[in-house]
Amino acid sequence: MALAEAILVCLTERPMSGYDLAKNFDASIGFFWRASHQQIYRELGRLREKGYVLSEEVSQNGKPNRIIHTLTPAGKKALRDWSTKPAKHPSLKDDLLVKFYALENVDLDALKDQMTIRIEQHQTKLVKYVRIKERYYDGKDLDLTQKGKLIVLEQGILQESQTIERLEDMMVKLGNL
Repeated sequence: MALAEAILVCLTERPMSGYDLAKNFDASIGFFWRASHQQIYRELGRLREKGYVLSEEVSQNGKPNRIIHTLTPAGKKALRDWSTKPAKHPSLKDDLLVKFYALENVDLDALKDQMTIRIEQHQTKLVKYVRIKERYYDGKDLDLTQKGKLIVLEQGILQESQTIERLEDMMVKLGNL
């Protein structure tokens, strides 16, 4: 997936400023697609040039003006066209896992410390996902878009749970060395 499509997906929810998009990335789509604020602003310019996004300056009293970006019909068509293309298999790049290929040549105590930190990071993310699910989805009558978000959230919960389990198993094996 390209950043352009991730931005178009976000704009299906509502018109947003670049700042709102960046916050949205940090709090939702950013759980599985990362982008810096600078990347988002650059990509918004490209989307505007293609006619996929309409940008309008909105005056605010006592604050700097905001530029609000709205998905255009051409942007909706581009998003629909993109949705018909096969999704690429995600690549895995993890320097922590690479260290296991040279286990004889790494500092095992440092590796164990890094593993502990990684487990804590995944536990934190898992707790966050579970809380989001409980707050926004459990026991609610969901529309199609909300069901899609729930499916992604449940996949995140599953991945975090499995990653924690696997990392803990790796720690046990390291402890036996």
